[in-house]
Amino acid sequence: MSRKLFIDAVNSKPTARPAFGSGTSIVTEELMDEAGAIFPDAHLDPDGMTKLAITGHTILDFDVVMPLFSVWHESAAVGCPVEWGRKNLMPDCRVHIWKTIDDIKYSKDFLKHPAAQTPLKSISMLKKELGEDAAVCGKVFGPWTLGYHFFGVQDWLINAILEPEKIKQCIDKLKDITVWFAEAQVEAGADCLLLGDHATRDLCGPDMYKDFLLPVHSELAERISCPLILHICGDTRDRIEYIKQSGLECFHWDTKSGEPEEIRQLAGDKLSLMGGISNIEALFSGTKEDVINETQKAIDAGINIIGPECAVPLSVKIENLKAITKYGKDIS
Repeated sequence: MSRKLFIDAVNSKPTARPAFGSGTSIVTEELMDEAGAIFPDAHLDPDGMTKLAITGHTILDFDVVMPLFSVWHESAAVGCPVEWGRKNLMPDCRVHIWKTIDDIKYSKDFLKHPAAQTPLKSISMLKKELGEDAAVCGKVFGPWTLGYHFFGVQDWLINAILEPEKIKQCIDKLKDITVWFAEAQVEAGADCLLLGDHATRDLCGPDMYKDFLLPVHSELAERISCPLILHICGDTRDRIEYIKQSGLECFHWDTKSGEPEEIRQLAGDKLSLMGGISNIEALFSGTKEDVINETQKAIDAGINIIGPECAVPLSVKIENLKAITKYGKDIS
């Protein structure tokens, strides 16, 4: 009954063991080969996306699967000309479609675009195939990150300093993209959602997080009808106190923030935590023993859901990813 265990862990309910998995991509080149589903096709083909996503459970033995492997689905559906990458390269977009707040125009019809329809169909397929065997996690991006996508990181951040009220108005105009895509995924069968918002310390200070993001994260927690897992890359220890106030159920943290015991102490008992395994030091350049060591630290610290800290590098070896659950479940 991995699905129930995972959702209980997201909600900080008692579980017989920690849950294992991630709300960000666990796809690697080796997993693509195992699934017979390769980038870029797996981003826009429901069958390929489903085959690739389900390896998180069938091969890695995680308690959750998540089929949105890139950060670009809703942005592409709204109009960003995304380049969908290749087997060893994640998608990207270097063209920004809006310059001023008056340029922001979209309708709910973006949900009909293939970039939105593919994950919606895949979520439904995964839900039907997995049942109670594993949770199905969707993924959306918050309006702060959407601002980066549509306006460009540099212009967005400069205007956050020079014209903060306009950025707040932009956030207000963008948030329905997040909510509509989120609710469509819930209707398709998602048990929970990862809410990605790139508010890392080097782009967004703690006061800026409190001023710009805390209000909208709190609103999203109220409006979206499933548990939300907030993910922010980088060092976030200086804003965990604010994240605790947001009403979001779970925080997927980056090991750059500190050791698991420190993050557990900062988060307290009510905010569920996901992560604990370093992408670089353990999964990419480390050994199986390094992964096991970090898994043990996360278990000892009481991390609710143990897994990679963020989307894993495409060249990570399956052996290292398997070590998380093989060791973690054996001792739990």
